[in-house]
Amino acid sequence: MSMSLAVEPIPLTLGPDGVIRVGHTRVTLDTVVFSFLEGSTPEEIAQQYPSLDLADLYAVITYYLRHRSTVELYLRKRRNQAVSIRRENEERFDPQGIRDRLTARRLRKE
Repeated sequence: MSMSLAVEPIPLTLGPDGVIRVGHTRVTLDTVVFSFLEGSTPEEIAQQYPSLDLADLYAVITYYLRHRSTVELYLRKRRNQAVSIRRENEERFDPQGIRDRLTARRLRKE
C-alpha cells in the first residue's frame, strides 16, 4: 500500500491592507504568533478563536518556526506602523480629558 503525499498551502492570506490573516478569517498572524510566544498551545488558541481551524494553526506556527526571521521582520514593521498611527491619532485627537468629553457628550444626549 502506498501513500501519496500532498503539498498543503500555508493558510495565510495577505489582505489589500497589507495585513496577513490566518486562512479566510479576520484573525491576524500577529495574534497567533503573540499567543504562541506567550505560551498558548494551538489548542488553546483554537479555543480562544473558534473561527480558526486547529490544523491551520499548527501549519501557521510551523511556518513561523521555520521562517522566524521573516515573520519577525513583518511583525516589527506592523508594530512600527501601529506606533506611528497611534502618534498621528494622538496629534489629531488630544487624548487628554477624553473621558470627560465623552461623559459630557453622553449627558447632553440624555
